[in-house]
Order: sequence, then structure tokens, then C-alpha cells
Amino acid sequence: MRIEKIIIFIPSIESGGVEKNLYIISNYLIKKFKIIYLITSDYKYKNKFNKKIKFIAPKSKFWSDKIRIYKYFISSLLLLKIIFKEKNLLIFSFQANLYAIIIAKIFFKKVIIRANSSPSGWTNNYFKLLIYRIFYKLSDKIIVNSKELQNEFFEYFRVKTKIIYNPLNIYTIKKSIKNKFNFNFFKKKHLNLVTIGRFVNQKNHFLILKAVKILKKKLPIRLLIIGQGVLHDEYIKFISKYDLKKDISIINYQQNPYKFINKANILILSSLYEGLPNVLLEAQYLKKIIISSNCPTGTKEILLNGKAGFLFKNNDLNDLCKKIIYVSKNKKIATFKVNYAYKKLNRFNSDINLLTYYKTIYKVINERKFD
Repeated sequence: MRIEKIIIFIPSIESGGVEKNLYIISNYLIKKFKIIYLITSDYKYKNKFNKKIKFIAPKSKFWSDKIRIYKYFISSLLLLKIIFKEKNLLIFSFQANLYAIIIAKIFFKKVIIRANSSPSGWTNNYFKLLIYRIFYKLSDKIIVNSKELQNEFFEYFRVKTKIIYNPLNIYTIKKSIKNKFNFNFFKKKHLNLVTIGRFVNQKNHFLILKAVKILKKKLPIRLLIIGQGVLHDEYIKFISKYDLKKDISIINYQQNPYKFINKANILILSSLYEGLPNVLLEAQYLKKIIISSNCPTGTKEILLNGKAGFLFKNNDLNDLCKKIIYVSKNKKIATFKVNYAYKKLNRFNSDINLLTYYKTIYKVINERKFD
């Protein structure tokens, strides 16, 4: 029988690039498939999705405030409930992929998983690696968002994957920067930096904080950090300890970060590992200079090995400081890279990549009959 129902599985909806892709892809797929369920533990994000999507989540804040492992548990129960209720389903997992694969195979359902970050950041022992290697081979399709990530998945798990770049929604960005707003933190004669991301170790914001501490003695510099997370208080302590309150400002996660990127001179990404960071694509569209860690994966691919931006050695404070100083003194070279990056953005065209998502799912559905 033909599958006409898709379950999108994402137990924990947070504030980052994965979620931006989730909203765009989900709202596109509902136009192509008869029924789409979306299962999560975060009910508060319901309004982000097309009303035709059947949004399944506990209404209680109890679950949305829990750490991921609890969210995985309750969302898995909700997934089982839908599987028992409905037939002819395909599971499309954005997160907790191991859970999705196990449940899908127990109940003879097709499952597609989307991997969004380098396994170098979360396969830290051989036993864990072996488990993932076994179960990833059971999925019907694995989607990754960069060539480098594809290579890593083959190296780590011995599985073939399908590359689909993140769909860049330029219409949202255009709309978001139209309205003027007052923002007095950035100064005209300063080098104005912005970084965006969750306040967790992976994003490595401390590296940029340390860079500003060093460079403020050499350059007029300002840094805006946008995000939220467990390390917020640690950042505040660092800023206070080294008297950086005039140089560094922290604001919470923004629905519209583009207006702040648009005010900055340089966007910095300091992550230890990534997948294909959306914020770099957004900065390229807004024609901003980019300085990024050469981390696994995606950053080098987006910046075309340095032709479309500046790459510094992963987690290397000295190299980051050198790149910031270099950009401040070589604005013509920086501008050339910005314009080159903008010309190459068509790789991430929203319409092209969303259509590829649909075709990939459709092909999996029709590969063989599934009850």
C-alpha cells in the first residue's frame, strides 16, 4: 500500500540552525503529502508549523523544561502511540535517530534520518561507535548536509548517505532587515563583531571572549553575542572579571537575528564541530565578512576553502586573533571574499533543496511495498 503519512520526529526543539531547517522542511512537505505528524516534547513551538501539520506534544511544561534524555523518552512513547494507531507510515527523524531507527525496525516501518553535526563531537568511545555503526545501517536513507559530513559518516559508520544542502530562505531574511531599529552598542569607528549560537561547549564562545580581551588593547572592538544556554552565567562572570562590559554585550536568542548581523562588520563562528551552520549562509547573503573555525564539518565547504571567507585553526586563539587583525587591515581583500561568497550562494537555494528533500522521500517510499 502507498505511504501517504509522514512522521517527523524531533524530541527537543531548541534555538538553532537545525530548528530553522525543521520549520522550512516541515512546512514544505505538508504541501506534498496527505498527512504529516510532528512529534516533539516542546509544545510551545506549535505556532511555527503549518496548521495542517498534526502537531503531537505534551502540553505540560514539565517535559519541555527537561534535559534531552527525558524528551527522547516521552517523544518515543508518542511515536509508538501513532504507530499503533496508523498504518502506512514513514518516519523522518531529525534527532534521537537511534531511537527512531529501533522503533521503526521493530514495527516494520521505513525510516529516514537526517544527520546535522559531525560525529567527531559525539562518538567518543568505541562501544558507542559500534552501536551507531550497526543501527545506522538499518535506516532506509541517511541525509547529510555537506560533503565533508558525508565523508565522515562513511569513515565512522561505513554507510552511504545523500547530500542535501540546507535550504536558505532568503525571503525571510529580506523581510527581517527592512524595518529600522535603534541599536547603539556598535560604533562606527569600531570593528563590530557578532556571534550567534547556543551557550554550550560545542559553540566555543569563550574563544571569542578571550580574543576580545586580547585585542581590545590593539583595536577599537565591540562584540555582540546572541543566544541562550547553560553557560550564560559563565560568560557574564568572564566579562565582569576582565572589565569587558563596554566591549561585549550579550542578548537572548532572537527570532530575528538578521537585523543584528546586518549592523555588524564581521560574523565569527568559533564552533568545535558543526554540520552545515546556517548562520554562515545568512551572513553571506547579508554580505558580511566571515571568520570561522575550520572545524568538522561544513564551514570549509561554505567558505569554499577560504575563498569566500576567513578560516582559522579549530580552537586556536592565536590564529583567531591574527585573522581579526588581518581583516581590520585588509578590507579590500575581505570585500572581495564577501562578494565572491554572495555569487556562490545558489548552492543553497531553498526551492532546489526542498524539492530534493521531496524527491528523496518519495523514492524511499516507492522502493518497495511496505505494510
